[in-house]
Amino acid sequence: MANASPAATAERSALLTIETVGAVMTVGLNRPAKRNALNDGIILAIQDCFSDLPENIGAVVIHGIGDHFSSGLDLSELTEQDASEGLRHSQMWHRVFDRIQYSRVPVIAALKGAVIGGGLELACAAHIRVAEPSAYFALPEGQRGIFVGGGGSVRLPRLIGVARMTDMMLTGRVYSATEGSAYGFTQYLTGAGGALPKAMELAERVAANAPLTNFAVLQALPMIAEANPQTGLLMESLMATVAQSDKEAKRRIRDFLDRKTAKVKPT
Repeated sequence: MANASPAATAERSALLTIETVGAVMTVGLNRPAKRNALNDGIILAIQDCFSDLPENIGAVVIHGIGDHFSSGLDLSELTEQDASEGLRHSQMWHRVFDRIQYSRVPVIAALKGAVIGGGLELACAAHIRVAEPSAYFALPEGQRGIFVGGGGSVRLPRLIGVARMTDMMLTGRVYSATEGSAYGFTQYLTGAGGALPKAMELAERVAANAPLTNFAVLQALPMIAEANPQTGLLMESLMATVAQSDKEAKRRIRDFLDRKTAKVKPT
């Protein structure tokens, strides 16, 4: 892809609200008048953001400005596309969402309001999802005459199962935040207005982990989970050996043995 002009880059950057709090970067989808519908500009802005994360950033929180996370693909961008353009468009989304899934730091999505279609696909690319009661999940592609194109058919069934996703796409079923928490869409359910604060709390916690451990969880764990058992066990042994030989791991183990860190207790 050719380098964008300064004007195009500035236009993209306006579609995201990016702030840094300590070691956490927050990335706000900034099209509230469109319920944060995802157009090419905002997708490419996300690509730019995740292509050059500052070294001091240990976690990222993605959220929506306004009342919604994202209502999905801006359908006005599909009206003139032919098959070749549609293929390239889908693959561009795949590349960008892969940057999130395979980011060097954990990514947490704070969800509220609409988490629909491409917005749900974006949320699925994150590693942890936190929802508040206003969040609702849907895949209206079946009613629009289209099919998911942002990696949803790969990522979402791993969270909720093929049968549940099939039902959503065929019938237009909408899941509430409470149902979403029970069925695997999200790992955390908060009170009203609590998704972003909870996501920030979690981000600060994971940013304080040893970087090599975070790397192993983000990069190795998914591959181990999908490998055959013997391959997975070998990969686990190799990753464990690398992690525990790291200077940071040795320091943290010494601190624990010297009673400088707290023992694990239920919260």
